[in-house]
Amino acid sequence: MSRTRIIVLTLLAMTAFAGNSLLCRFALKHTGIDAASFTSIRLISGAVALCLIVQIRGGRRDTAGSWLSALALFAYAYGFSFAYTSLAAATGALLLFAAVQATMISYGLWTGECLCRRQYAGLICAYGGLVSLLWPGLSAPPLPGSILMLVAGVAWGIYSLRGRNAGDPLMATTGNFCRAVFFTTVLSLVLFSRASLDSSGIGAAVVSGALASGVGYAIWYAALRRLNATRAATVQLSVPVIAAVGGLVFLGEPVTLRLLIAATAILGGIAVVIIDKPCAS
Repeated sequence: MSRTRIIVLTLLAMTAFAGNSLLCRFALKHTGIDAASFTSIRLISGAVALCLIVQIRGGRRDTAGSWLSALALFAYAYGFSFAYTSLAAATGALLLFAAVQATMISYGLWTGECLCRRQYAGLICAYGGLVSLLWPGLSAPPLPGSILMLVAGVAWGIYSLRGRNAGDPLMATTGNFCRAVFFTTVLSLVLFSRASLDSSGIGAAVVSGALASGVGYAIWYAALRRLNATRAATVQLSVPVIAAVGGLVFLGEPVTLRLLIAATAILGGIAVVIIDKPCAS
């Protein structure tokens, strides 16, 4: 695979990840769909798209994935959607990926990985940025939505950690999406009396699930084959930036000074932890 193709695939994947934030925020702010219905349609559409991709590849999904991973995927998707009922696209993406990276870094420390002083300084910087973003004030994001997005990020981090040894990533993701359909169907039935649908909201959920999630993940896995772990983790830090630009251009959402300062501290601190080499154990 050529260097140019790797760059193009990576850019497309990061745009797809940011697109999920934009589509979800658009649907829940500008259409009549509710968060639970959006998530159900997103997961079902993603499962269908991934099954089609696997079918084209000639693979089988019957033994791929796991119920625990599917539960983590479900928890991420629902926390993500309900958080975006109150958060701006850029703020949500920043909180999400900060929680994802923090979860994966914390797991590494818990399992015996050792960080150098610069990396610990990076962690302090990142958590300080997160505190500054959530600290009460006129421009602070709503706390309930922020907590939900952080929970979604932890769930996605757990899902990512469980997927490292899951074999073929595309096959595992397809199996997990298909299993997650069970969870989302049950919850949608429980919340059926509160369901609200319209054509625009359904369309956004289908695009989010089939393209930004299903095809987006497939593209990302193709790029991952040529990216080492450090580069793969680092490029994901671009997602909140893309989401901020998209939120400004397509949704008319402002980018506040508070968000810019917090984003610099969070993304810069995490980048130091990821890029710098760990000390010897």
